[in-house]
Amino acid sequence: MSVPIANLPFGQRPRERLLALGPHALSDGELLALLLRQGRRGESALEMAIELLAEYGGPAGLACARPEELSRRSGVGAAKAATVIAAFQLGARARNGPERLLRLDGAADVVRVARPMFAGARVERLLILVCDAQNQLRQKVFVAEGAIDQVALPVREILNTVLRHDGRAFAVVHNHPSGDPTPSIDDHRATTLLIEAAHTVGLRFLDHVVIAGEHWASATPLAGTP
Repeated sequence: MSVPIANLPFGQRPRERLLALGPHALSDGELLALLLRQGRRGESALEMAIELLAEYGGPAGLACARPEELSRRSGVGAAKAATVIAAFQLGARARNGPERLLRLDGAADVVRVARPMFAGARVERLLILVCDAQNQLRQKVFVAEGAIDQVALPVREILNTVLRHDGRAFAVVHNHPSGDPTPSIDDHRATTLLIEAAHTVGLRFLDHVVIAGEHWASATPLAGTP
């Protein structure tokens, strides 16, 4: 029979244990239960948390869950899904540390900033790294998401995003869930169009990088390449 967390002895409740012993004393299930707050009929928040972690293979798997996917699960809903996703995102940002002072001097710098944001992604996503006149990172903005094998390169939306954030330079990153970072012919062609459009509006294009797990490649054509 399920026992609601509120009916547990005081010293066994996750919130009280966290306040008394610190977050490191809690199990993954207890930490997740604090985010869920309430369970569902016949199941406490702690029991539901343990079940979710088991289904997703632990915190790392749950961190990769899509909001709409998580919200459809019984007893979760949109509010709890948003809370869980937000918590994982805050954790990821905290691990990455402050990035506004990072300077993007080459493709390797772009990859270092962008790679954590594509961890576990199962569809292609397009990320814009907006920089100031000294190539210092100002904003990271996802502007598109596609099927498992392709994502459009919306030139106008990319440039509008950079200008909206008062950027002067920018880099573009997208992922290949297939595991092969080799840019396609379309990737190269779209990059050429983007470079020309950026020049027209006075923005400096830094690079277009394709990430596939631990591997990556630049989709920016070499000078003189058609």
